[in-house]
Amino acid sequence: MKRISLIAPEGEFSIVNLDLSRQLFQWVNDNSPTAIFDIEIIGLSPEVKPTGQIYSVKTDRLVHEVRQTDVVIIPATFGNPEEVLKMNQELVPWIMKQYNSGADLVSMCVGAFFLGSMGLLDGKRCSTHWASVNDFKQLYPHAILEDERIVSESDRIFTSGGALAFTNLLIYLMERYAGREIAIMAAKAYMIDIDRVSQSPFAVFTGLKTHQDNEVLKAQEFIESHFQEKFTVDEICKEVGLGRRSFERRFKNSTANTMLEYLQRVRIEAAKKELEHGMKTISQVMYDVGYADTKAFRDVFKRLVGMTPIEYKNRYNKEAATY
Repeated sequence: MKRISLIAPEGEFSIVNLDLSRQLFQWVNDNSPTAIFDIEIIGLSPEVKPTGQIYSVKTDRLVHEVRQTDVVIIPATFGNPEEVLKMNQELVPWIMKQYNSGADLVSMCVGAFFLGSMGLLDGKRCSTHWASVNDFKQLYPHAILEDERIVSESDRIFTSGGALAFTNLLIYLMERYAGREIAIMAAKAYMIDIDRVSQSPFAVFTGLKTHQDNEVLKAQEFIESHFQEKFTVDEICKEVGLGRRSFERRFKNSTANTMLEYLQRVRIEAAKKELEHGMKTISQVMYDVGYADTKAFRDVFKRLVGMTPIEYKNRYNKEAATY
């Protein structure tokens, strides 16, 4: 029997991650000839109340009572990662011991920050919520972040993308531990899209403006106001009063994108919004956002969003879907 340890950490965390994980693993037990999983919620105290929430979680056992487990699941934790780690310092040696003894480690959504602050993601492929990608990269530069992935796996460490992407991770684990047939049955029972591999369609490009470089901010504002037009890097440099080499270096350092990449993201975000509403054709949207080449628009859109423009429109434009 596979032993599953769901951690209820101190501080603010996702009760939904714990509750639905327990439900899904129990569903597999209930729909199998014999129970496959031994599921427990464990923590540092008998009852854990997440910060700011009205509900509390009763643990089945305390961490120090669990000598060995097969799977450790860490829910999304919220707040300053170093403070979260400090509040849960007693968990660290236990988690390390389990991992070194062969247990799989699983984190959900921004729970990856907890593993990152432990140093466990250095040199490993991982995922987290798309909105936290830039913060994650700054805090854990040695991790190999697959920011578009719903599920990442590396050296027995499993991580998921944002929000409800953790359900895809659970199905992935069920297939690994109990077989594809029961995993598909669970996905159908809980209406989980088992074939979804990318969180890119859900990402919203917000401009990456948390830095303090005023010239770069000015350049970003110019791009966002003129993205439908044609302009060159040299014209941007003139606009913000910087030499080209200095501008390109500072822009990349501040936004984690080249100017061309940033322009592409702004244009594609505008295209997504147009495709979500109204009845414009793909070609009309393409021209609206500054593209003249259908193939170039389609290729960039698919690379950044994970699906073609027509696939995106069909999925997210209810008005168009009725025709």
